[in-house]
Amino acid sequence: MPLLRPLDALPGRPRRILVAGTSGSGKTTLAGRIGAALDVPHIEIDGLYHGSGWTPRPSFEDDVDRFSAGPRWVTEWQYSSVRALLAERADLLVWLDLPRHRVMRQVVRRTVDRSVNRRRLWNGNVEPPLWTIFHDPEHIIRWAWTTHGTSAARVRDLAVRRPDLPVVRLRSRAEIRRWLLGPLSEAR
Repeated sequence: MPLLRPLDALPGRPRRILVAGTSGSGKTTLAGRIGAALDVPHIEIDGLYHGSGWTPRPSFEDDVDRFSAGPRWVTEWQYSSVRALLAERADLLVWLDLPRHRVMRQVVRRTVDRSVNRRRLWNGNVEPPLWTIFHDPEHIIRWAWTTHGTSAARVRDLAVRRPDLPVVRLRSRAEIRRWLLGPLSEAR
């Protein structure tokens, strides 16, 4: 698998893009920016997954199969039940490999804002009260901390299955900016 640095040219104009990274790394924000830059639809995968009351939507896998069969899209690479399908259909993977301290700062700030302001998320859901971090092992802040290293392992595993898939590895906000303004902009 070609591992590209932030200023390496892309092998062509990507049409089906995955954004990988741990929870809180900025996948959704970056996917939206990529979609806007390339005029490619951004399908926010959390919106397909989460039904009311944070329950998985029964149509999730069918919805992912349907949109990912299309010619152009960008989405976040998450949810084990669809990860392989998305990886098989993608022509570019953008890997946000940010340090743990950066991710934790981002996820804490985002979670506090959403919780305190009772921001409506997918299908009417809101973040649980902040105190649930102490007893819920899947609280997003705890989840981001404990799963931080899993993205690297997934990307390595993908290299075995899809050695042809280009991967752009971005390790900081500065690298993200350079890549968006450089290689991604030039691929339009």
